[in-house]
Amino acid sequence: MLDQNIAREVLQEAVRTGGDFAEIFVEDRIDNTLMMRSGRIETANTGRLHGAGVRVFSGTNAVYVHTNDTSREGLMACARQAAAAVKGGSGCIVQPFKAWNAARPEEIRLLPTDVKAAVKAEKLRAAEAAARRISPEIVQVIGNYLDHVQNVCICNTEGVFVTDQRVRTRLSVSAVASNGAENQTGTDNPGASMGFEIFDERINPELVGETAARQAHTMLHAPQCPAGVMPVVIDNGFGGVIFHEACGHSLEATSVAVGVSEFSGKLGQKIASDCVTAIDDGTIVNSWGMLHVDDEGSPAQRTVLVENGVLKNYMIDRLGSRRMHMPITGSSRRQSYAFAPTSRMRSTFIAPGQDDPDEMIATMGDGLYARKMGGGSVNPATGEFNFAVNEGYLVRDGKIVHPVRGASLIGRGSEVLLRIDRVGSNLLLAQGMCGSMSGSVPTDVGQPMIRVGSMTVGGR
Repeated sequence: MLDQNIAREVLQEAVRTGGDFAEIFVEDRIDNTLMMRSGRIETANTGRLHGAGVRVFSGTNAVYVHTNDTSREGLMACARQAAAAVKGGSGCIVQPFKAWNAARPEEIRLLPTDVKAAVKAEKLRAAEAAARRISPEIVQVIGNYLDHVQNVCICNTEGVFVTDQRVRTRLSVSAVASNGAENQTGTDNPGASMGFEIFDERINPELVGETAARQAHTMLHAPQCPAGVMPVVIDNGFGGVIFHEACGHSLEATSVAVGVSEFSGKLGQKIASDCVTAIDDGTIVNSWGMLHVDDEGSPAQRTVLVENGVLKNYMIDRLGSRRMHMPITGSSRRQSYAFAPTSRMRSTFIAPGQDDPDEMIATMGDGLYARKMGGGSVNPATGEFNFAVNEGYLVRDGKIVHPVRGASLIGRGSEVLLRIDRVGSNLLLAQGMCGSMSGSVPTDVGQPMIRVGSMTVGGR
């Protein structure tokens, strides 16, 4: 993707005015998407994204310039523009490159770009048919299929020169149930860092459609959730979105390094109950958030953030490392070449514990069982959050009574971590897209079933 001699010229130009570090990120990406609504393919798109960016550091200041002209002239123009913003630094020498290819082709058995659109559409039709079989009250089904093949080359003045290929495939189904007076929606969105073989190994389109439709149908006939402070059991999988949003973002160097995180300066301190260990891992093979190398060319790694309730580490990119004087954790990510990278989550989850899921509910008294979480909002500086419960059930005297809708979970991340009193063994990851300063990136959220001894539940 990038000639090493040209890369060396560009990096030398980038640090000519005194920059003490420079890097180049080159990307070539093919995206395929299909959208089916009520049995008809409404959109079928293929797009190509191609470009590069040059970043220059001077101490803890950074300049980023990008272009879709990846010729020598285009990259040199980027380098000159970035260098023009740097004056009087210490400068650096471009080290000899140690070239390597991080791609693992054995992990991908069928590139989605080699599969015809008609075959992909069959998966959407199968999902829709299964969703509609759940109930005649399912009045609309929307299915989305996506895949991408992204080739990148990353090099810098410290001698890094790495190429990689990232492949992801995902199926998403949204089903609407209606009784004529009101509607409820259910969703399911599995995906992985895999090719089209995902449909032989991980994703059953019929099950995806059934899951979305069953959730919508159940919530259509559920009464409103009562409000109050009560114990809450949060199921595995997408239940981990609470840790991701309310705590995970506050553990990224993006906020920690500049002191706007509630966890700044708390390394080694107890921030969660003893049963909580939390991990951010970029090495889980085929996971949605997997990376061979991050978007700065650092090898992916497994980072223990919280261990037995004690804060052990943060997620740290190169600029964060300079500001915090801590090692890089391979956590730098970006949506595309048009974004400068920042520290981001990959596959972030609460580690499995020893508690039995049935016992958690049986001993909770009166409370809420949040089977599936939805979206919400969070303030990273304070950790205050508000999340919707897409599928919830009322618990009375340790028994699940009936489904409820309209529930939300309200609280503060640091307080919730300390109130977790049970952690199950049934870890499950779920897939999502995470937005931050460097754009939207694929991430896993996850956890086993957990119980929070006391939470504010919004409802009626």
